[in-house]
Amino acid sequence: MELKQEMAGNLLKTSSLSVRTKLLHQMGVSLYNTSHGYHEEEVKKKLQQFPGGSIELQKEDSGIGILTLNNPSKMNAFSGVMMLQLLEKVIELENWTEGKGVIVRGAKNTFCSGSDLNAVKALGTPEDGMALCMFMQNTLTRFMRLPLISVALIQGWALGGGAELTTACDFRLMTAESEIRFVHKEMGIIPGWGGATRLVEIIGSRQALKVLSGALKLDSKKALSIGMAEEVLQSTGETECLGEAQQWLTQYIRGPPEVIRALKRCVSSGKELCLEEALQTEKDLLGTVWGGPANKEAIARKGKFKK
Repeated sequence: MELKQEMAGNLLKTSSLSVRTKLLHQMGVSLYNTSHGYHEEEVKKKLQQFPGGSIELQKEDSGIGILTLNNPSKMNAFSGVMMLQLLEKVIELENWTEGKGVIVRGAKNTFCSGSDLNAVKALGTPEDGMALCMFMQNTLTRFMRLPLISVALIQGWALGGGAELTTACDFRLMTAESEIRFVHKEMGIIPGWGGATRLVEIIGSRQALKVLSGALKLDSKKALSIGMAEEVLQSTGETECLGEAQQWLTQYIRGPPEVIRALKRCVSSGKELCLEEALQTEKDLLGTVWGGPANKEAIARKGKFKK
């Protein structure tokens, strides 16, 4: 009897782990489906009713994508249509095999002030809130799992959902006058796009609890001190800030796309999977680059690696 229970437990564990591995490494796999009461097409129809602004994606020859939230009249708040467009751009990035990095920014020196209140008011039932939550968690989790090194370029305010969006990026760069603030408590809610969960991973549970329950204003100095931001940029102008962010990111994406992408996947596995699954994934990823062009070229240089 004990042996059967042990076998059943191992089977359950293996099944659970394989599902998590598939979620992490099969791009396009959704966190939620109809078994969770999630009907994506219905959510999309609702979001389509709230136009305004746009999400723009520019793919540079350098392998850096620039994702811009463009709704400046509302401090780049997410309209329903922008939420739909964000998913479209994430899918485009999933299919960009030459990509190595992505910078997320807002137009006109502001990052993002969260959700457009027109949509929030109209989607006022708990059912609507849950559906929106699952849609945005899906989108931002797919973004987070991209094999691209991602940077949030924060100018001006990153509030509410905008603050949550910054946590889906690997790194955050801030201008001296910028501010991140999770204002959810003051709106009578909690983060719903995965921001609280990701914030714990970034700054730890104690700091995250302070930031969320106090709705603290994280200016660039404070964010830097608690590990929320990597660096405070010297520039202030929109064009100059973007150039500085690109220069910062470039130091981490030098090299062939297949190597950079494998490294990002490896780190994502280490963050999300248990030890055994992460090690197996690292092995599999090594198999995609060992003996490859970059590896052979490096060996041909007699191991004289240069930074």
